[in-house]
Amino acid sequence: MRRFLLWFICLVAAAAASYAYVHVKAGQTADKKPEAAPPAVPVTAATAQKADTPVILRGLGTVTAFATVALKSRVVGAITQLNFREGQTVHTGDLLIQLDPRPYEAALEQAQASRMRDQAILANARVDLERYADLLKRNFAPEQQVATQRTTVAQSEAAIAADEAAIKAAQLNVDYAALRSPIDGVTGIRQVDLGNIIQANSQTLVTITQIKPIYVIYTLPEADIARVRAALAAKTVAVQAFAAGDKIKLADGVLNLVDNSVDQGTGTVKLKAQFENADTALWPGQFVNIHTVLDVVHDGVTIPAAAVQNGPKGPYTYVIDKGSEVERRPLTIVQTEANQVLVGSGLAAGEQVVTAGQYRLQRGTKVRVADQIANAEQKLSDAPAGTDAAQ
Repeated sequence: MRRFLLWFICLVAAAAASYAYVHVKAGQTADKKPEAAPPAVPVTAATAQKADTPVILRGLGTVTAFATVALKSRVVGAITQLNFREGQTVHTGDLLIQLDPRPYEAALEQAQASRMRDQAILANARVDLERYADLLKRNFAPEQQVATQRTTVAQSEAAIAADEAAIKAAQLNVDYAALRSPIDGVTGIRQVDLGNIIQANSQTLVTITQIKPIYVIYTLPEADIARVRAALAAKTVAVQAFAAGDKIKLADGVLNLVDNSVDQGTGTVKLKAQFENADTALWPGQFVNIHTVLDVVHDGVTIPAAAVQNGPKGPYTYVIDKGSEVERRPLTIVQTEANQVLVGSGLAAGEQVVTAGQYRLQRGTKVRVADQIANAEQKLSDAPAGTDAAQ
């Protein structure tokens, strides 16, 4: 009886405990609220644009003069005139420096006088030859005398030919005494002064540099050679010269040639571009950035460079759909230029892409664009005082 009573008491206690546990859990379940959806991730976004976009290869180049002439004297003489200013623009044929021409003019006059003398001797010799030839016909003169006179005429003719050559040489020296510009260009710093005695072919008197048109020699990686040569064979390839900061365009030109060898030390190839340089924006020796425009993609799709991420399988971006959810979209990139990416495939114009906040995103994540957040905050700030924000 005592055991039965003990078992009965234990059974009643267990039943009471089970009853209490079930009712407590039921109360907790009834009081628990459903979990709220995760909040939208704030991001910034941009819209893919459609525009004509040039395909550009960049290179660093040096401006090179179209032609450079170191002016030297070909005769000896003292400088009597300096007819130019340093830095002056000169043209072909302009008299720059005059040497004392009097010694050469005297030599010219002497050669001319010698020719006149020999012309008189020749005239007399021809008259004698005619007379001896007439006497020979009548057998009043020996044949040897006529032959000797013919030789005298030939000698006089040769002397006149020598005089003509001496006159030309003397005239050249007179011309060489006047140093003229052989090209259109700009003079540099002169190396001589008035009165200096100049030796023939010794020192440079002044350097003349032609800057209209002008060249730029620049380099590109050897991997780009095939693309450049293909474009050059198909059409005229445009090039643009920019200042050192790569922001200010200085001039437009055309590509002339690709060098015939690759520099194995640097893995680059030289290219030569020509610019009209009408405003002299390019100056010899100047360093410039060159943009080689291989092609223009019409209606190309562009997005900010910040929207592009790089993954194990290549570049991608997060695209926001109409439900404000993101999709991870792989891309094909043509080029990145001035913080703008030209997309080859994977995106259409008008689609919205995430430009900041990507680290918190994955497929299907709901986002809220920054300008939407700003608009909501503006509405709250514009609401009348006392208005419930929840409304």
